[in-house]
Amino acid sequence: MFFTSVKSSHISSGAVALLVGYTGSIAVLFQLFDTLNLSQSQISDWMLALGIGAGVCSIIMSFWARQPLLAAWSTPGAALLAATYAGAPIAEVIGAFILCAALLILTGLSGLMAILSKLIPSSLANGLLAGVLFPFILACFNTLQTEPMLMLAMGASFVVTASWKPQLAIFVSLLFGLVYVAFSNTAVLPEHTSWALERPDFITPSFSLATMIGLGLPLYIVTMCSQNIPGIAVQQSFGYKPPVSMSLIVTGLVTAGLAPFGGFAFNLAAISASICAGPEADTDPNTRYRASVLAGVFYICVGLGGAAVVAIVLALPPALIAIIAGLALLNTFSSSLFQSLQHTKERLPALITFLITISGVSFWDIGAAFWGLLAGLILYHGTNHLRPIPQKT
Repeated sequence: MFFTSVKSSHISSGAVALLVGYTGSIAVLFQLFDTLNLSQSQISDWMLALGIGAGVCSIIMSFWARQPLLAAWSTPGAALLAATYAGAPIAEVIGAFILCAALLILTGLSGLMAILSKLIPSSLANGLLAGVLFPFILACFNTLQTEPMLMLAMGASFVVTASWKPQLAIFVSLLFGLVYVAFSNTAVLPEHTSWALERPDFITPSFSLATMIGLGLPLYIVTMCSQNIPGIAVQQSFGYKPPVSMSLIVTGLVTAGLAPFGGFAFNLAAISASICAGPEADTDPNTRYRASVLAGVFYICVGLGGAAVVAIVLALPPALIAIIAGLALLNTFSSSLFQSLQHTKERLPALITFLITISGVSFWDIGAAFWGLLAGLILYHGTNHLRPIPQKT
């Protein structure tokens, strides 16, 4: 029943979300792998765990809520781990992952996050989303300087198809891009690529108080602040009411199950989720969840391929990835920016949220999205109390 109702826009949106998810984080992941001194076999194991974890979470949450709830691994968490790892045994690192999972589950069971998410007004959610997407839009149009012919080919096909059948625009644009790459011979596949599917090794966790406090607790905080909070805001910006507690419990349980194989932390996606939650995925908001389900299936397939499939994805020119991501997010960016500035009384807090988010500032390893939203919330609720009370006549 599900696959018979799948549209081409669901497939293309799911595929683009996958591309954005991998290309936006793969460099950070391999930096982490290098810091942990993982072997090629271990890297394949960790990529398998991350792909399967993101896919399983996406499929469960999307089917459960009938919303485009896409999951991802914590890219800021990977950056944090790479920066703060002090040479602890890998078994203790796995123990820190399990602590993070337990804290995610406890947060979901307590319902605290669901209560906090209700304090985020729509204007700030849209301002945050516009700020998160801005670098992707900018990177897309910057390719006019580096790869003008590729950008013109993909951009022209996108515009022409969008005026005729918007749901096919991204698919056609990607097709044009792949044809251009094939004829220009600009794809570079690494010479030494292993195609074997290896059985993942289970790493028995060991629990050290120092490692859990030094790695596990910061990983949880960064995952919540830099990933889950923006992920919730993105869903709200599209008019959805995400089941926050259920999402945290699912991602926490999957993290706990896959932590011994390298699945360090899973969470609600923000940027890639906006591709599946936007009108390009489906004109009907009630059926956009099919795009995130398919994205989950694609994540599992790529995960099963391990490092070999990732190598194929990375063989594509960076410009093609930048262009297709920017075009896929263009309408969502313009809509979120417009809606964030629509109401005069909420314009300043939304604008501050947007500007701080695109600034890229980071404190205590927590990214700009959190600080932008925090500043916007303080300004939003603060100015409400500062406004004069109307006098009765």
